[in-house]
Amino acid sequence: MSSVAELKKQLKDLNLEYAKIKDLPKEERAAFGQKINQQKQALEQQIIEAEAKAEEVAVEALDITAPCDVNGEMPKFLSADHGSRHPLMTELDRVIGIYQSMGFDIMESRQLDDEFHMFDSLNFAKGHPARDGYDTFRTEEGFIPPAHTSTMQHRVLKAYKHKLDEGSAIAVAVPGRVYRNEDVDATHEHTFYQCEGVYVSKDCTLGNMLAILREFFEKYYGQKLNIKTQPGYFPFTEPSLEFLIEKPKSLGGKGDGWLEMLGCGMIHPNVLKMAGIDPTEYQGFAWGGGIDRLVMLRYGLNDVRNFEAAKLDFLKEF
Repeated sequence: MSSVAELKKQLKDLNLEYAKIKDLPKEERAAFGQKINQQKQALEQQIIEAEAKAEEVAVEALDITAPCDVNGEMPKFLSADHGSRHPLMTELDRVIGIYQSMGFDIMESRQLDDEFHMFDSLNFAKGHPARDGYDTFRTEEGFIPPAHTSTMQHRVLKAYKHKLDEGSAIAVAVPGRVYRNEDVDATHEHTFYQCEGVYVSKDCTLGNMLAILREFFEKYYGQKLNIKTQPGYFPFTEPSLEFLIEKPKSLGGKGDGWLEMLGCGMIHPNVLKMAGIDPTEYQGFAWGGGIDRLVMLRYGLNDVRNFEAAKLDFLKEF
């Protein structure tokens, strides 16, 4: 059987024959046209069969992870050990690892969410300004790219509620990508990463939360740290706090500077109720902080835009 390409060339040449009809005597035109139509139909059927047969031919599996060579040598740019992970992914793994070592389960955040999980389940008032386009992106279909990993709190509480029934505690960390309608500059970006923490039990307190956060940051920086809090406001926590650490000596700190690392507080009773948890029997706390800031501090970076800019010179530094 001829190849598909050969058959298509024959069909193309046959189509040119139609132009000859106008030069034939009227009594010959019908028979000539009918003959060409029959030949065309036969060729088109052959092309269909040839293409079907070509698709059925077994294709040898290709291992895209296998080493390859050019002229018998492995070029450096194709070597298996060339390249690096994105710094945000490296640091995200470190963050997750620390929380797992502290006994936290991990639930990944979503890339698209809805009004209920973004606002309603988190005790946002109907007229809260964060609901409008000033802070929050929305798709034409009405979905919301999450502006914070807190959008997962309701799902965490419902998915792990059985832990409370078993006499245990809910302890979950939620890493994820978030999106804000921000004016982009060296310290602000519309796309970045956060990690949420949720803890619920019969008798947990703010003191427990501060101990967990101190433990996390001391493990992250590998040194003892001074911490402090200051009042904050979030609809889904009461009281709400901002958590600060004294700038670590490993990052040039001299005991004279404080860094705000995340927002936190006791989970609002309304949030627990929405998830079917009795706030008169259980209480909890939650926090959320940016991963990008951790990376910037760790590596002494001064422009958050580099993380999303896909600049190879920047990424090669890691």
